[in-house]
Amino acid sequence: MRTATERSQRAVATWLLVGVGMIVVQIALGGITRLTGSGLSITQWDVLTGALPPLNEQKWMEEFGKYQQTPQYHLLNFDFTLADFKKIFFWEWFHRFWARLFGVVFAVGFAWFLIKKAFRKEMIIPLIVLFIVGAMQGLIGWIMVASGLTGDAIYVKPTRLAMHFIFALGLLSYTFWFALQLLVKKEQIVHNNPLRKWNIFILCVLALQLIYGALMAGHKAATAAATWPTINGDWVPGGLMRDTPAALNFIDNKILIHFIHRGLAYFLFILIVLWSGRLFKTKGTPLLEKTKWLPLVIVTAQALLGIVTVLTSPGIVPGRWGTFEWMAQLHQLVGMLLLLSLVWTLYLIRRK
Repeated sequence: MRTATERSQRAVATWLLVGVGMIVVQIALGGITRLTGSGLSITQWDVLTGALPPLNEQKWMEEFGKYQQTPQYHLLNFDFTLADFKKIFFWEWFHRFWARLFGVVFAVGFAWFLIKKAFRKEMIIPLIVLFIVGAMQGLIGWIMVASGLTGDAIYVKPTRLAMHFIFALGLLSYTFWFALQLLVKKEQIVHNNPLRKWNIFILCVLALQLIYGALMAGHKAATAAATWPTINGDWVPGGLMRDTPAALNFIDNKILIHFIHRGLAYFLFILIVLWSGRLFKTKGTPLLEKTKWLPLVIVTAQALLGIVTVLTSPGIVPGRWGTFEWMAQLHQLVGMLLLLSLVWTLYLIRRK
């Protein structure tokens, strides 16, 4: 029989895991919003009044009129009808609506567990931090959108997209870790310094890889080198440092971004293969034994999806969801699962 304390901790952990699932869906919706070119369809950030979509034809025409003032409309979607606008509006609205829903689920759950005195004293500050980071993520999202509403921009700035994406992944990992603190018992943890150091290093490489994945998406760089295993026929393509100042190439040069993203993918795959070999030889707790294969399987799937995504990019048809979009969306989703699997192993493998 579980004690009352154990039951309350499990209830809080379940609430947090619901949050993890909602963040995964939110990031996936962000990917759909980007792939459908919907991110700039709502030109204002109305936290409360923007919760509902336009409810009549007049409101729809008002929103469409605002969109018609944007550079994206003038330079890219100048032939859009109201019906076309409604399609892209839906995904951006739903992305924002889900973020609001996540906030409601968090606030209601927090109030409920606070009233029921289910929180231990040391849990309050991390939960407040979780709320602040979530609120910051909404603000960063608007800063990202605003970068595509001025000048001659037809999309958001890739660097701000990367910042929005990596903050979301940080929120995802933080929430998952917090839930594990309430679910995993001490006797299920393994103490192994070398394996943990490898785990941390792999997570750092993955974080850099995910940032460059976001830059790839922001620059729509897949089509810049839709070949594999070479990059447009070369293992080391030319023009990697063509821009000045040189540092600008690392965030603006599509070919260099593509080259780094692929290189990191190979490096990450090799690291996880070597680390998994050591992990498989290590006797762990039953919980670790059941799950230590996850990073290797997921990184293999991620690598294959990355290759297929690049190879299908020439088939992109503006305004239509096709094979490339499916592959790109799955590639992002599996990347999140890889991150969570490595956070999971990091939690189970501790220093002596």
